[in-house]
Formats: sequence, C-alpha cells, structure tokens
Amino acid sequence: MKAKADMNCLGKTFCAFVLLTVSVAMVQIDNIGVSKIAGSSINLTCGDISRQDLVSVVWKIRPRNGNHCTLAYRTDQNKTDRTNCNERMDWKSSPETDSALQIRQVTLTDEGCYSCETVNSDGTFNQTYTLTVLVPPEVTLTCDSNGAAVCKAAAGKPAAQVSWDPNRNPKTELEYHPDGTVTVLSIYSPKETNITCFVSHLAWNTSQSKECQSDVFLQYFAISAGLLGILFILALIFLCKLHRGRICCKSKIPETAPTHNLQDSNEQQELEPYASYVQKENTIYNTVYEVTVSEDPPSGLQSET
Repeated sequence: MKAKADMNCLGKTFCAFVLLTVSVAMVQIDNIGVSKIAGSSINLTCGDISRQDLVSVVWKIRPRNGNHCTLAYRTDQNKTDRTNCNERMDWKSSPETDSALQIRQVTLTDEGCYSCETVNSDGTFNQTYTLTVLVPPEVTLTCDSNGAAVCKAAAGKPAAQVSWDPNRNPKTELEYHPDGTVTVLSIYSPKETNITCFVSHLAWNTSQSKECQSDVFLQYFAISAGLLGILFILALIFLCKLHRGRICCKSKIPETAPTHNLQDSNEQQELEPYASYVQKENTIYNTVYEVTVSEDPPSGLQSET
C-alpha cells in the first residue's frame, strides 16, 4: 500500500512539472482588438519581446472569409517564408530587425485573427489581434415631393447613427448587405422649413450634418411666386393698353363725324326749310332797308346840298 501511495504521489508531481513546463514555455499575451478604417494601413507588432537569442517568428493569419496565411522567419537559416498571403501583407521592414506585420489598404476581407508566435531563449510567446475594418457610409440627404426629408447612410460598417434637428421621431429602416455593411434610411416629416440630419459613425471623429429645406415651403413659395407673376403680367398688359389708348386719343383724328340719333336728324331736316325761309326774308328786308335809306336821306343832309 505504501509503495502504491508513493507511485501516485510521484505521478501527480510529474504531471504538475509537465504542466508548469508547458505554461512557462508558452506565454500567451492578451488578445487585442483593433479597428481600422478601410483604405488605410496598419502595423501589428509581436509585443515587447526580447530579440536576444531569437529563434523564429511566425505570423498566422486567419481571416473570417478566405484562406489562411502564414509569414515565417528563422534566424538560424536567415530564411523567410510566406504561404497564401497577398501582396498587401508583408513584413514592415526586415524580419531580422523588426518582426512587425504591415497591412496596406485594408479591406473587409482582411478582418479576422492575427497571431504572432515568437520563440527565443526565454520560451515561446504568442500575441493575438482581432482586426475589425470600419467602412464609413456615404451620406445623402434629399427631400421628396411630400415634404419629407430622407437621410441615407449607405453601406457603412457598423451601422451609422442618424439623428435630426429639430428632434422628432423619424421612421428608420435598415438594410443588411452580404459583405457586412448596413444601409440606414431615416425618413423625417418636419413642420419646419430648415432641418438638419446628423450622422455619427466610428470612422469619423465628429458628426456630419447637412441642411434640407422642406418642400412644403418650396411649394408655397412656388405658388406665391406664380400668382405674383400672373398679377404682374396682367398689370403690365393693362398699363400698356391704357398708355396706348392715351396716345391714340392724342394723335389720331376721327375719320367720321360724331353720329347723332334719329330724332336730331329729323328735327334738323324739319328746321332746314324754315331756316332757308328766314334767311330769304332777312335778305329781302335788308335790301328794302338799303333802298329806303338811299331814297330818303335825313333832313340835315338835304339842307346842306
């Protein structure tokens, strides 16, 4: 029994030694989450690891979609190796002096897990990164025919946050795309003439805003402008006609004599014989008077002769 107990104790001690050796040989550094805007570049390091007695450095890249990739360097052979890695992924400078990985112009396909395994005289060290690619949305702000403002943040990752000023309750719609991007459509029916759409996203340091003028105001303005235009044209036509009439009255001579009614014509016809008779009588009277005067001069004139 005693021998059996000693064997069990020895076995437990050996297992503990093996586990301790493994834990010392493999040191796992914390997993770090990093975010980068699509189109930019990023550098990933292997951590604060001493390069003294460096044996090897291996980058293991496991994207969420696509083939795995490895970049390796061995100091004893001064040799590098790459498997399934595209031209945008490479050593930052030279693995002999710097074991950092550089990714140029990151895209959504680069999202995934990046692990650097370093071996030196102190053991094996593993540094892991989880890369997330941010895609800024394309923002547009329009007003439809009903006077509603439509703010669209298209193909962003993650989904953008849309707010309005003045603040009301807009109608929001989300559209998910296969590449992981999201389009946010916010429809706002304002009563004000000027409204502002704010779009916030992790790819931007500050919010972006655009101003939109409500079509209701534009419709009222268009109707008012149209009515004023019609009134102006009518007034202009009236003034032109009035001015032209005054010119005609001053410059033109009537071609025909003013007309009279039928009664005046009849009276004139009836009076014409009487007027002729009176004129004849006056002529005879004047002739007789002249003859009488010449035949019978005054007495004063006769004595003088």
